[in-house]
Amino acid sequence: MIKVKFPTVFVQITGKRRIEVDGVTTVSQLLEKLFDEYPQLKERLIKDGDLSPFINIFVNGEDIRFLNGLDTEIKDGDEVAFIPAISGG
Repeated sequence: MIKVKFPTVFVQITGKRRIEVDGVTTVSQLLEKLFDEYPQLKERLIKDGDLSPFINIFVNGEDIRFLNGLDTEIKDGDEVAFIPAISGG
């Protein structure tokens, strides 16, 4: 099972802070499965057909932007975390 962690802001959509998902091998497949289960999540994560710049996705602590993006492979036991981007000024 893939462990998925959501930020507090997404708990109102998912109803849970953590879930486990199986049957996926890439971050992209995971997102599609999550969007099927939680359609509102897609509205928060996808902007103009791309991943929102206001969310970061980490696989086992590594930002997917520095791996293979949405094609990053995931396997049983991996942890995927959605982290809101922080900005300041």
